[in-house]
Amino acid sequence: MAIKRQSNSPDVPTGSVATLTIALPTTVKVPIPEKIKQTYLEVREMATKQVVTAIEILSPVNKRSGEGRITYLKKRQSILGSLTNLVEIDLLQSWEPMPVLNSSIQSDYRVLVSRSDRRPFAELYAFNLRDSLPVFPLPLREEDVKPIVNLPELFAGIYDRAGYDYRIDYDLEPVPSLSEENRVWAQELLQETGLRDN
Repeated sequence: MAIKRQSNSPDVPTGSVATLTIALPTTVKVPIPEKIKQTYLEVREMATKQVVTAIEILSPVNKRSGEGRITYLKKRQSILGSLTNLVEIDLLQSWEPMPVLNSSIQSDYRVLVSRSDRRPFAELYAFNLRDSLPVFPLPLREEDVKPIVNLPELFAGIYDRAGYDYRIDYDLEPVPSLSEENRVWAQELLQETGLRDN
């Protein structure tokens, strides 16, 4: 196809001029990066604003394989290579747990407490569905009094204040599904507490 500019002069012979057809567009959707807000807690020293302890509660984004996990592992390595304490709470049964060296501990859930002054050693609280959530001291600076993190008490308080006993349908099967042994145990527990009829 060619487009020819016509002269304003009437004496100039004109050749054939191509006609331009305009195609109308169709609206489509393109993939864009998904923005997922990841939240975490930091304990800072008031005078210097220096981060003393980072508290990470793992989400599916930073636990399942892919870009989110790679990004989180880089952040984790940065914290582990610093003077910042790390508390990593993994309450997700699915996906590969975060790496620790020389440990074949298998558990559904984990809390890792890494004190900067004890690295490369850290405390791993490994527990399963039937176990109680752990209670542990929050690592701070050497001279600070370490408050106790009582996860069972914290979760019970959140559960009660949020009204989860009214919002969760306990007749539905949980996701991810439980092993047969854990499913029977959970069903008996829900019946005992009156959250499930059958």
